[in-house]
Amino acid sequence: MSDVLVLYYSRNGKVAQLARLVARGIEEVSGMQARLRSVPPVAPLTESAAPPVPDEGAPYVEKQDLRDCAGLVMGSPTRFGNMAAPLKHFLDSTGAEWASGALVGKPAGVFTSTSTMHGGQESTLLSMMLPLIHHGMLIVGIPFTEAALNRTQSGGSPYGASHVAGINGENPISEDERTLARALGRRVAETCTRLAGQ
Repeated sequence: MSDVLVLYYSRNGKVAQLARLVARGIEEVSGMQARLRSVPPVAPLTESAAPPVPDEGAPYVEKQDLRDCAGLVMGSPTRFGNMAAPLKHFLDSTGAEWASGALVGKPAGVFTSTSTMHGGQESTLLSMMLPLIHHGMLIVGIPFTEAALNRTQSGGSPYGASHVAGINGENPISEDERTLARALGRRVAETCTRLAGQ
């Protein structure tokens, strides 16, 4: 089995829900399995540190997860049209992996959740792609051959999977958003198998 790393930060649980849907899509591809990992929150005081194991949810990512994965799907809530600081903080610490080429040639996709329809989903997805491009990864989006992309009335984009959560997180993940999150996971996993010549 080959692992696709599903790496995310989730503040209120919606990105974590999307991550599990992406993981389901990955595991629909023969010979592929998802490795769910999260990043700890950042604190304004540099002396304070998160516990080494989160109280709940996916374990925290380790640099070895990047070296071991066949592909990567990364998710973050939107923060002013950008990825959240905890995910950016982790990515900023991957200079050694960049220098060694640990991610070069591996496929990658991205996903996000916002409170509102125009809360910066596409710019957030693009912001997550930038460091992945610098790492030499091959960006995989969602093509319009996915019917849900043409009919969605909420989240979903050719740049990646997304969800419109509502101001208070009241919106459940829609059927089209679910379909597109799974499609993204499948597409990254299928690209991994093609690159491996399987």
